[in-house]
Amino acid sequence: MRTALEIDQLKKIYKQIAHRYDLQHGFITAKSDQRGRRMVVDRTIHPGDTVLDAGAGTGSTGILAARKAGFSGSITFFDLCDEMIAVAREKVVREQLVTNIRFETGDMCHLPFADAHFDVALSTYSLCPLYNPAAGALEMYRVIKPGGRIGIAHSTEPTSPAVKWLADRVEDIAWKIPSLSMGCRVVDVNSALEQAGGKIVLNTMIGIPLWPFRVLIVEKPKG
Repeated sequence: MRTALEIDQLKKIYKQIAHRYDLQHGFITAKSDQRGRRMVVDRTIHPGDTVLDAGAGTGSTGILAARKAGFSGSITFFDLCDEMIAVAREKVVREQLVTNIRFETGDMCHLPFADAHFDVALSTYSLCPLYNPAAGALEMYRVIKPGGRIGIAHSTEPTSPAVKWLADRVEDIAWKIPSLSMGCRVVDVNSALEQAGGKIVLNTMIGIPLWPFRVLIVEKPKG
């Protein structure tokens, strides 16, 4: 597993690419990134839900969530980078969303929200560059209510050894250009969430063979 980039370096990278992030990430993933966003939103959000989009980036997932949560719902866009949140604000204004929306910045590993505050927490491709992905996932678990749901999409390893070898060689090159790699690397948060008591109700892979994503839906028991 590759070593995570420092927070200050990540902020610098995402500041640099904020206005091209959607195009760049969509191109690299052959638009499978948006499929993952739709999957987590479709399987977690109900009308009226209070939702945290953790690592919201440019707001693509949060906007999908806002549409589904509707006027009685609320979405908090939370990200490390002010410039990414600024792009999310611009997109929300263009969309003319009627959902109650907030924007905040900070560290996913130290969410500034009370326990059991949200119905749903989402993370699409934001755990991949995080310095402690398991801690970030557990913070999401902490802030959802009993009976609540987490939807996650993150980078994972190809299943074929030959494809994995090729992906590693390509990543060796990409990691020499931080604005290209974006600090994204393979992570694994399944066991951390299960040990915390979460029930994994969906665990599947999507995306192109070289850079697949794992999509997780986790429920927090009511009892």
